[in-house]
Amino acid sequence: MKKITSLLLSLLLMLSLTAAFSPAAFAAESYKVAIVKQLDHASLDEIAAAIEEECAVIAKRDGVSIKCDIFSGQNDQTMLQQIAAQVVADEYDVIIPIATRAAQIVAVVDEESKIPVVYAAISDPEAAELTDIDYVTGTSDMLNTEFIIDMMLAQNPDIKTVGLLYSLSEANSRKPIAEAKAYLDEKGIKYIEATGNTNDEVMAAAGSLVSDKVDAIFTPTDNVIMAAELAIAPSFAEAGIPHYTGADSFVRNGAFATCGVNYTELGAKTADLAYQAVTEGMAELEDYYKMEGGIITVNTETAEALDIDTAIFANMGTLVEVETTED
Repeated sequence: MKKITSLLLSLLLMLSLTAAFSPAAFAAESYKVAIVKQLDHASLDEIAAAIEEECAVIAKRDGVSIKCDIFSGQNDQTMLQQIAAQVVADEYDVIIPIATRAAQIVAVVDEESKIPVVYAAISDPEAAELTDIDYVTGTSDMLNTEFIIDMMLAQNPDIKTVGLLYSLSEANSRKPIAEAKAYLDEKGIKYIEATGNTNDEVMAAAGSLVSDKVDAIFTPTDNVIMAAELAIAPSFAEAGIPHYTGADSFVRNGAFATCGVNYTELGAKTADLAYQAVTEGMAELEDYYKMEGGIITVNTETAEALDIDTAIFANMGTLVEVETTED
């Protein structure tokens, strides 16, 4: 009997030790999330808010604490590097950079520590050299450029000249601008490029396209242009020029129309990936996740100013109508 009792006690002790040293026993009850925005504007703000909201949902669901801290680099490379260095030094559990330059800088600064990096809204992760990195993944808002130009032609089949408004400093713009040029060449449509890297330069570039009397303007998911959209949209509407863009946030700030992803959904997906990265590891995660688009967003106030019937897009996809807001 003593031997049996002794064996039972030994077995119970072994089981308790196994449980004590199992990964589940060490599962974290709280997580720190660093959200690093490249700059402040409607698209990136919407994504950051969606990430916070989804983290709150996850925390309640799983009975854990998730603290999100939001940082903005104000589109300044030095500031972004300082923020990246600080969040790495502060040993956040996961870093979520929003937009290409922020993601590139965070990935480089984090190379030694390898804190999971789960970026949001990178139009072309491969061109941005954010693939094949074992501690990096994220969501892509890759644009269907040809479809947006088809929207232009559906609205105005007689387009002769398209303005291409973008920033040379934005990696997000390179591929869709190249795609737009190729597609416009194929259609025999002339295009005029206008670029700017600051608000003042963007205002000047927008003014030049108005002076050139282009028939429509295309801007991809360009953060520099987005930051100036509220300022340039009225001049385009007054000149009768529809501005087609790469994200619905542009449209809410006065641009005419877009067909792209829902940034609230993108933010939620990014938060889900970030939680998976810190709780399950990065091994099972893909290089990146492309969000589905197909949502056509039009600004009804701008459409009225341009005297355009938004019903022209009704058969091209899911149509969402918005008005101009300043957030």
